[in-house]
Amino acid sequence: MKLLEHQAKAIFSHDDGIPVPDGWVVETPESARLAASALGGPVVVKAQVSVGRRGKAGGIKFAHDPEEAGAMAAQVLGMEIKGLRVRQVLVEKALDIAQELYLGVTLNRERQCFVAMASAQGGVDIEEVAERSPESIAQVDLDPFVGLRDYHARWLAKGIGLPDDLWPGFLSIVRALYDCLLARDATLAEINPLAITREGTLVAADAKMVIDDNALFRQPELAPWAGDELSEAERQARDEGLSYIKLQGEIGCMVNGAGLAMATMDLINLMGASPANFLDIGGGARGEKVTTALRILLSDAQVRAVLINIFGGITRCDEVARGIVQALASLKPAVPVVVRLTGTNDQAGQRILQEAGVPTALALSEAVRQAVDAARCGQVGAGEP
Repeated sequence: MKLLEHQAKAIFSHDDGIPVPDGWVVETPESARLAASALGGPVVVKAQVSVGRRGKAGGIKFAHDPEEAGAMAAQVLGMEIKGLRVRQVLVEKALDIAQELYLGVTLNRERQCFVAMASAQGGVDIEEVAERSPESIAQVDLDPFVGLRDYHARWLAKGIGLPDDLWPGFLSIVRALYDCLLARDATLAEINPLAITREGTLVAADAKMVIDDNALFRQPELAPWAGDELSEAERQARDEGLSYIKLQGEIGCMVNGAGLAMATMDLINLMGASPANFLDIGGGARGEKVTTALRILLSDAQVRAVLINIFGGITRCDEVARGIVQALASLKPAVPVVVRLTGTNDQAGQRILQEAGVPTALALSEAVRQAVDAARCGQVGAGEP
């Protein structure tokens, strides 16, 4: 679960004492004007969505007075940023920033430990910094049996060339960030940028946290925030028990099983196209579930063809085929749909699909080829199994 900026900042400041700017979360331009008036002086109006690069998308605006803050909020509220509609803005006191740093603690699954990272080049994605100048990132592995020690934080401070007078505050923030990550069962706790103000203080100008979904039962106080970061399609998928992640391609994918879904996406990429999503419908693929999954796929305007790839283990392919036919009859998609069924009762399932005029393929490579060709030309003929 990705927390919104104001949620992560609330945890940082209230639970762990990390300095953050004063601010309020509001949902109307008038509330933004009142918040700016209460804060006094210049403010920043920031879209509350769980994606990066909000500034480049127009989701972060500076305002010199309350009237301008209300006008900026009116521009930001309701806009869409990477498919997420802005329903709230954070009106925050503007900082007089001398330098922007990066600070984060994340889980490295390959090394099987947490990694603390810092950089003197804050304010941009750490991936960009790693690609452009990897030597500017100081990082240290944190042994789970040792945790974070002061010498780890000092190593980071020295690695980014932090002035000596800022070390005490920096060490305190690093410790607090690590403690917060452990206490909240997070896989990422990040401050980007960690601002050095012209007064010589360190302030978390932005905040990001990702909570391990498998540990949410231990975080009941976070339950009211569940779903705030989701798009409408992601929220619908979650409610229906589907695993759905929006991507940027043109081939909509409906697959049962995460491994099979990844293999399907890889083959789409290999054939020169891109998947529009990751969608795992799980072990059951009856009519209602298939209809819901297909509706989610078709709600994406980028989808130009749909590929359904089902392996029948416990699930019977003839039951899946009936569900697909039912879903197609109900939704009447305007884009081509290709189905690949294999496994239990696959021949019976293929007959059902062929009688309904639904293109099928036995081999996954052939199904992907049909879907990619269909996306390029906008149509597909009924294939032979």
